[in-house]
Amino acid sequence: MKLLIKGGRLLDPANGIDDQRDLLIEEGIVVAVGNGLNADDAQVLDVSNRLVVPGLIDIHVHLREPGYEYKEDVLSGTRAAVAGGYTSVACMPNTDPINDNKSVTAYILQKAADAGLANVFPVGAISKGLKGESLAEMGELREAGCVAVSDDGRPVMDGEIMRRAMEYASTFGLPVISHAEDLTLVAGGVMNDSFVATELGLKGIPWVAEDAMVARDVMLAEFTGARLHIAHVSTRGAVEIIRAAQKRGVLVTAEATPHHFILTDEAVRGYNTNAKMNPPLRSADDLAAIREGLADGTIGVIATDHAPHHRDEKNVEFNIALNGIVGLETALPLTLKLVDEGVLTLGQAIDRLSSGPALALGLHRGQLTAGHVADITVIDLDARWTLDAGQLRSKSKNTPFAGWTFKGAVSHTLVAGQLVFDRLETGNP
Repeated sequence: MKLLIKGGRLLDPANGIDDQRDLLIEEGIVVAVGNGLNADDAQVLDVSNRLVVPGLIDIHVHLREPGYEYKEDVLSGTRAAVAGGYTSVACMPNTDPINDNKSVTAYILQKAADAGLANVFPVGAISKGLKGESLAEMGELREAGCVAVSDDGRPVMDGEIMRRAMEYASTFGLPVISHAEDLTLVAGGVMNDSFVATELGLKGIPWVAEDAMVARDVMLAEFTGARLHIAHVSTRGAVEIIRAAQKRGVLVTAEATPHHFILTDEAVRGYNTNAKMNPPLRSADDLAAIREGLADGTIGVIATDHAPHHRDEKNVEFNIALNGIVGLETALPLTLKLVDEGVLTLGQAIDRLSSGPALALGLHRGQLTAGHVADITVIDLDARWTLDAGQLRSKSKNTPFAGWTFKGAVSHTLVAGQLVFDRLETGNP
């Protein structure tokens, strides 16, 4: 089957392209990129007045399956992903059972194949059972299809275990994703340690709980030569530590979430449990630092940390509500807000959503060069829409952005040349 995508503005940061170009796709592969392409036997998709970019990649999602299908499953999660423009997602291992062995990895990959929507790249556990006591069989996980290892949701508190994890993962070419949090400094906190926390009578989590662990893991990466990725950066100090390490040549990359560059801890007022995160929403100064890090490339990845929860797990007292929000269907328009505000160029925004994530995890995605897989996102930059949480494709609706009006929406999403989402057919963004 041939598909000709015509009339769009092609923005491909990895190849330095920002111009009107056509794309010819055959058997799921980009075979030609140029102006005025013709193929008499091809199906034509006219994307005039649209932006055509490499398929968006989210390297930090929780698909919840196996074990927590009442929150999300691979089918509903990938349905939300393609609606948000994501053609690939990397899913974290804190499932039940934990993805610390090849059987669970194989199960997830089979569910993804059955769904037939976004590509799913499993992330295996660093430690068995996420207990931080003994290392998982990383070679087995790599062979089964895992692209990285992480104990996300829990930090690896033991420095010796983390050192050995980096050394072991390096032998298999696996990056280590750090959930940077010193639990002894968190000490039961539920939001950012700030004046807002004092006013609300909530125990705070100080910035040093994140910075101390980021510093430790960066030093371990420097010592071992391992590839390290810092998840959900939320503090100024963490950004500065990562920036300095990168200048020294340490193999460290980092990600930020939309909620950490859009919201501050002021959003918690009213005890809004949809503003309860881990790491927590921070101060305006921290938010400014995250934006600076995204702009200068210190933070090369925008990831959602998509964390669906049932309403009964959020509609409780703030202290006992679970952490996290859904993010797959709101990340693109929230990122485009940074473009409108002059924080990022459009090219930088698309890079942080596509080629940056691909580079961080070593995925052969994130560009539209001839010969590459035709994972493509088409965006209507002028579309205006208001988020109705009830219309989210995710099973869970835990978002602080309900009722927000956005500019920019996904028009089409194609995975390996196959149209898996068409906004015109669904009738809403």
